[in-house]
Amino acid sequence: MRPTRRTRRTAIVVAASTMTLSLTSCGVLNVSGDSSSASPTKGNDVTIGLLLPETANTRYEDFDYPIIKEQVASLTKKQGKVDYANADQDADKQARQMQQMIDDKVDTILLDAVDSHAIASEVKKAKDAGIPVIAYDRLAEGPIDAYISFDNELVGEVQGRTLLDALGSDADTSDKIVMMNGSPTDPNAKQFKAGATSELNGKVTIAKSYDTKDWDPKNAEANMKSAIDAIGKGNIAAVYSANDGMAGGIVTALQNAGVTKLPPITGQDAELPAVQRIVAGEQYMSVYKSYPQEAQAAAQMAVAKVQGHDIQFDALTQDTVDSPTNKDIPAQLVTVTALTKKNIKSTVVADGIYKISQICTSKYASECAAIGLK
Repeated sequence: MRPTRRTRRTAIVVAASTMTLSLTSCGVLNVSGDSSSASPTKGNDVTIGLLLPETANTRYEDFDYPIIKEQVASLTKKQGKVDYANADQDADKQARQMQQMIDDKVDTILLDAVDSHAIASEVKKAKDAGIPVIAYDRLAEGPIDAYISFDNELVGEVQGRTLLDALGSDADTSDKIVMMNGSPTDPNAKQFKAGATSELNGKVTIAKSYDTKDWDPKNAEANMKSAIDAIGKGNIAAVYSANDGMAGGIVTALQNAGVTKLPPITGQDAELPAVQRIVAGEQYMSVYKSYPQEAQAAAQMAVAKVQGHDIQFDALTQDTVDSPTNKDIPAQLVTVTALTKKNIKSTVVADGIYKISQICTSKYASECAAIGLK
C-alpha cells in the first residue's frame, strides 16, 4: 500500500528551479508557538538523531547529513548537535541504531528508513519514550509525528513524461520499454513506479519490469541483462530507471551487449556521474531534487518540534499523507525538476550542487562545449 497524499499536486514541474529554502525570510522561523500540548520543550541544547539508510547513493553523505548538521547548528546558536548513523542498507542494523538513540535519549529522530515496515516497532518504542520521530525522505510506518520528502508520485510522472518526450510524437504501443524500479522495501519506489506507469500505460508497451533489490546498480545490471536476453538488444526503445545509480548499471549492461546507440534512459537524484552521462548522451534525464531545501526544512521541523514551537511546526507541514498504519500525518512535500542537457546550468550549477569544472572534466570537455556548458 502506498502513502496517499491528501492535497494532490497536479502540475508537473519541469522548469528550472534555483530556489533554496529560506523560511527565516518568510517570517516562519521567528514565530513562537509554545503549547502545553507540544512535545517537552528545550532550549538550544538539543540533540537531533539522524538515521540515514545507505551510502551507495552519494547524496546522503554529500548533501543530507552535512546540510542538516549545519542547519541544526544555525538554528540553535551552535548549541545543538546531530547524532548521525548510517545503516548501509541493513534494516537490522538501523533498528539497533535507532534503539541506541532511544537509549541515549536524543530529543528528536529524523528517520530515513531502510525498510519502512520493519522499523515500525522502533518508531513505537521512540513514541513510548517521548521522542518525536520525523520520517525523512521515506515514509516509515508506525506513529511518526511528521513526514518530509519530495512529491514522489510526481517524480515518477516527470520521469515517464520526459521518457515519452524523448521517444517523440511517433511513440506508440509497438515501442517496448524496460522498467527498472527501486527496492520493494522502499515505499518511495512504489510511488515512483505508480507515477511513471500512469504516464506510460497505453502509450508504450512495458515489456519487462523489475523491482530491484536494495537499489543496487549491480542488481539493475543483472536485471537489464535478463531483459536484453528476453527482448533483444535492438528491440528496446527506452529504459525507465528509478534512480541514477541503477541507470549506471543499465548503461553498463547495454554496452556489454554491444549496444552503441543507447536508448533514452531515465534517472533520479542528479548524481554527478549521471549528470556527466547526460552531457555525454548516455542517459537522457535525471530528476533533480533540491536536497538543500529538503534537508534544511527537516532540520527546522526537528528543532521546532522539540522546542515546542507548534505554530512554526504547523507552518512547515501544511500537507498530510497516509501510511499503511497511520492517517493524516503532517507533511511537507517538495516539488522536483526534470534535468536534461538543456537545464544543467540553471539547476544543479545555479543551486551550487556542482561546479562546471566538476562536471566538465577533460573526458567531457567537447560534449560540454557542444551544449554551451562552460
